[in-house]
Amino acid sequence: MKLPLRLKERLASFKGGVHPPEGKSLTEHKEIETYTPKPGGEFIFPLSQNIGAPCSPVVNKGDRVLVGQKIADSEAFVSAPIFSSVSGTVKEIGARMTLAGSVDPCIVIEDDGLYEQAPALFDVKQKPSVNDYIKIIHDAGIVGMGGACFPTHVKLSPPKDKVINWIILNGAECEPYLNCDNRLMIEEPEAIIEGLALVLKIFPKAKGIITIENNKPEAIKNLNAKLAEKKVKNITVVPHKVKYPQGAEKMIIWSVTKQEIPVVPALPADVGCIILNTRTVYQIYLALTKGLPVTERVISVTGDAIANPRNLRVPLGISVKELINACGGFNYNGYEPVKILGGGPMMGISMRDINVPVVKGTSGILALSKFTAHLDEESNCLRCGRCIEACPMRLDPEVLDKLVRRREYKEFEEHMGMNCIECGCCSFICPASRHLTQSCRDGKAAVMAARRKAQQASQSSKPESQAAKK
Repeated sequence: MKLPLRLKERLASFKGGVHPPEGKSLTEHKEIETYTPKPGGEFIFPLSQNIGAPCSPVVNKGDRVLVGQKIADSEAFVSAPIFSSVSGTVKEIGARMTLAGSVDPCIVIEDDGLYEQAPALFDVKQKPSVNDYIKIIHDAGIVGMGGACFPTHVKLSPPKDKVINWIILNGAECEPYLNCDNRLMIEEPEAIIEGLALVLKIFPKAKGIITIENNKPEAIKNLNAKLAEKKVKNITVVPHKVKYPQGAEKMIIWSVTKQEIPVVPALPADVGCIILNTRTVYQIYLALTKGLPVTERVISVTGDAIANPRNLRVPLGISVKELINACGGFNYNGYEPVKILGGGPMMGISMRDINVPVVKGTSGILALSKFTAHLDEESNCLRCGRCIEACPMRLDPEVLDKLVRRREYKEFEEHMGMNCIECGCCSFICPASRHLTQSCRDGKAAVMAARRKAQQASQSSKPESQAAKK
């Protein structure tokens, strides 16, 4: 299938966006190191690690568990099971602080340091049938590991009337500072290509596209070399222009196919696309070839307030504080951290506490000093229009901000505020330091809350109306 762009002659891109300082030099040339925790520590597994229904424990306090053993699951279709990353004893099932700052139900396991393995998901001596791929991907607990955490088996099960033309591997990693996907593409190109090839067996008429920003030349080189060596014909590496948010799925779809996802409820499958993160595809490879569930991930522990920034392969559930200490702690070049984020600086979550666990969607831990995290005080809008030029969704952030501050949520909806992807471009570019992204986030939350309230009211009124009819 031909692409609508002559991608070999120019870099793919989209309209809008910004160019924040990259900060990737701190870890881009550092190989992934496997971190082995000290025995006896606590590993915490929040029961909600995906978009959709949270899981319920399938173990009890006092049970001994193994690495790769299922500890939580849900019968809901839009959900994914959770597995232990260590062997040890279930110490507690209760509420704990999470990286997002909320207190949620968690399973706490005390690590015995033995790392005894549970059996694989299937007999690896026999290759699974393509018909079993989606079930195995579900059983492995795979979600979108770029941060969205949408269950992958759901994404790979589009409605039957949707024709999938492109399986797009999102290797853009446009978020500043982070290098976990970049290093994975450099060090494991064969596994990533094999993972994408396995997905293409589910959609044999589709073409595989690997999208990478052009500031990752080694990853591009390694993947192209491996594709040539394996003589793979249905997968192409497409270098993209370095611009944020190049990794947003709507931007990737436009860059590659020149198609727009029309409205908020629409999905990539509506325009023939499925988007998968680099780590997600790598995890699919591990699940379908080795029978391994999701028990670990690669993260970048970085920032100008980290003594020794590193890319680490870590077990899920490990404490953020332990990883920071493994990187020499704080105080890099005399800079103390003033902000610590789970993720990158544009869309990461500001952390209240570092005694919280790494989860499936944790791509990085970023500690910034006052020199890199400095924020000016808000001032009045200058009406310069920069936010409109930067918005990749072609919205008017200044107007949306005004409507939210006035709590005019109906008008916020009418001005397409629900289409905001919360990328942070408008806030970054604003010379008046207006909190535009936060306003849009608050507006979307208010609209969703109002919709839920209306739905509950409608459901509660149904029995009364039925009784009146009788």
